[in-house]
Amino acid sequence: VVGASSDHNIKGGLIAEFTNYGKNSVNVFAPGVKMYSTVPTTDNYSFLQGTSMAAPVVSGLAALIFSYFPNLSAVEVKSIIEQSVDTTYSNEEFTMPGEPSNNKITIGASCTAGGVVNAYKAVKLAAQKSEAKLRLIKN
Repeated sequence: VVGASSDHNIKGGLIAEFTNYGKNSVNVFAPGVKMYSTVPTTDNYSFLQGTSMAAPVVSGLAALIFSYFPNLSAVEVKSIIEQSVDTTYSNEEFTMPGEPSNNKITIGASCTAGGVVNAYKAVKLAAQKSEAKLRLIKN
């Protein structure tokens, strides 16, 4: 499950004010605010937001990993994405989505992975795990 993240400098903080969250219900966060996207009803582009914008970021990252490292399983790719999140702001407090500004939560406490997806770190980790897996197969 993907939660929507925002720019940590925007009102409310890194956790989008509308997103789902929870240590037992959300795996990772991904950008989901001010996403420039196609709009089918007008054949144009517009800024959109939501977990429906964040989920394709994670899906695209999974597809990128699978395309370069086809020997990895879906379970391994999910684990790689979760293990490689950016935890820079994991202990910083943010306003809880849908709550008054005095109700705070951290990214670390609001998803199982404790951060926002990081494609660079994920591909590096996938390369390491894929290489190790190939070595095991050869031996």
